[in-house]
Amino acid sequence: MNVLDVNFLRNEKALFVTGTDTGIGKTHVSCALLQALRGAGLTVQGMKPVASGCVWVEGAWQNDDALALQQAAASEQPYALINPYALPLATAPQVAAAKSGTELALEPMTEAFRTLSAHADTVLVEGVGGWLAPLSDTLDQADLVHALDIPVLLVVGMRLGCINHARLSALSIEASGFRLLGWVGNNVEPDFDAEGDYFAALQRVMPSPCLGVVAYGNDL
Repeated sequence: MNVLDVNFLRNEKALFVTGTDTGIGKTHVSCALLQALRGAGLTVQGMKPVASGCVWVEGAWQNDDALALQQAAASEQPYALINPYALPLATAPQVAAAKSGTELALEPMTEAFRTLSAHADTVLVEGVGGWLAPLSDTLDQADLVHALDIPVLLVVGMRLGCINHARLSALSIEASGFRLLGWVGNNVEPDFDAEGDYFAALQRVMPSPCLGVVAYGNDL
């Protein structure tokens, strides 16, 4: 069963979506939220400021996650605004940026965000990997969130170790001074937590409310 409560987003002009790790469904959940907000009558934009693992398309590097956000938002804005930094290598952005000789800076990302914000009621900004995964050797995701001045949503990959990873991520987000709106549990493994024990445990120990749960393998 999929349950996503978008009412918490109605009064938010923007949101940063992070995760407990890489490969835990940030893009999947972000696309679902974008679609739900559109269904609620809001104009939305999705953004992936930094993406690694890109293909060369019509004279530019493009990333599948950024394209998925663009499609989910039904955005007509240029791809370069949705994904200002498209890094070719499919590895950690910190490594991909260094390998490609790309120096990441906040200004192109914040400028793109401001442009997208002018065309939307809500902008969802998707991060990279887990919360503490650096964007580059000199730039953390917290630096970007601070520059954008937006709250954070945590996607929790429901698998062994998720309680520890979720609590560590939440503590780090709040210790950095950001508002953690809540978390979404995304079932990334078949048959994990069939009885809901892990989910219930997370609800008891997380410092912010659960705003949704996504079943394994569901196409949203």
